[in-house]
Amino acid sequence: MQTQAQTHGKQNLIAVEDAREQVLSLVDVLDAEEVDTLGSLGRILAQDVLSDIDIAPFDNSAMDGFAVLTGDFADAQSPVQLEITGHVGAGDWPEHPVTAGTAIRIMTGAPMPEGADAVIKIEDTEIIEGDGLIGSKVAFPVPPRKGDNIRKAGEEAKAGETVLNCGEHVTPAAVGLLASTGHGTVKVYRRPRVAILSTGSELVEITEKPTRGKIRNSNSYSLAAQVLEAGGIPLRSPLIKDTYEATEEAILEAARNADFIITSGGVSVGDFDYVKPVLEKLGKMLFSAVNMRPGKPQTFGAITTTGKPAIPFFGLPGNPTSTFVGFETFVRPALLKMQGATELLRPTCTAVLAHDVKKRQGRRYYLRGTVELQPDGTYAAHVEGSQSSALLTSAHRSNCFIVLPEGLDPAHKGQEVTCIRLDMKEGVA
Repeated sequence: MQTQAQTHGKQNLIAVEDAREQVLSLVDVLDAEEVDTLGSLGRILAQDVLSDIDIAPFDNSAMDGFAVLTGDFADAQSPVQLEITGHVGAGDWPEHPVTAGTAIRIMTGAPMPEGADAVIKIEDTEIIEGDGLIGSKVAFPVPPRKGDNIRKAGEEAKAGETVLNCGEHVTPAAVGLLASTGHGTVKVYRRPRVAILSTGSELVEITEKPTRGKIRNSNSYSLAAQVLEAGGIPLRSPLIKDTYEATEEAILEAARNADFIITSGGVSVGDFDYVKPVLEKLGKMLFSAVNMRPGKPQTFGAITTTGKPAIPFFGLPGNPTSTFVGFETFVRPALLKMQGATELLRPTCTAVLAHDVKKRQGRRYYLRGTVELQPDGTYAAHVEGSQSSALLTSAHRSNCFIVLPEGLDPAHKGQEVTCIRLDMKEGVA
């Protein structure tokens, strides 16, 4: 068999935006599945959620205090003194109404007694006689307004009303809404099963101490973590030796079980890089090089020979930081789209470089850095440590990608740059 160096000539570079558009055009929203309410946290709704009751189901007190008639305070001298004729706790139902000259002690969440049109907080009262319970006399120095401290029936939602919409992210508050509207289960879009394949005869497992010429398989784990963070289900495969047959067998097996396939390594033009020829045999290749640094050799296409719908395939470089940047730029948006998300890109901000940055190539740079808000309301961007594509420390310490556009010009201190915020989720302003 010919080597990759012999079979592949000069690579055609594709722009980052064009590459991402091709990736997103090949993935579709997955089907829905029904999960329990708590299990829906962080997922995207595949249905509208309607309330089965009014929320709140009855007028209730928003405070611990006294249910009163505001008419007792009209033109009356302050403080007004009222007799306490009842006590209503949460879960109770009032036995009699509030009448002129009386008040009922009431706890937070308890239903409002008939006749009462306001609640006065306990801390705004003074006990004149008794202990503040039934039979006591209580002074009310501050006249209430009608409706004070009352939660009205149906204030949040009416029976049959939509409280959550299809396509919304389920937040902790949304879980509470699901529970209060009677939903023990809910339909959400399925999480994509993502096969993660690491190629390279030099790789050993992380529990093994590398011997000469060997390195630990860190990419498989960092990619699995990125898949989890994006909401997917990582399916880590055994290490793949640098042979055509092993690469083909592993990719075919992944295509049988996964919704999306990621490989790391084997996508350049080295003598033992077999990912691209295998992809061309098993499906179609849409691009194999992107105009960016790190991460020029990145391969995207689809596996079409398994009898299933086309399985998206993304071949990432073997260098750990190139893999990290490529996943963030192309794979993460695709996985979000598959789960029903509409906001697919991390937020960006404009910052001023805190120092000069050398730029030797015409590709777009994605530098790992930190962006910080300054006292004057602007942002300052700092490049973090070594920018070698083989080192992950700078990525770990960063909260953004500092983007330097295509061209050969270096970037200078004080220059405005765009920063992609890795510390913020998609859809955050």
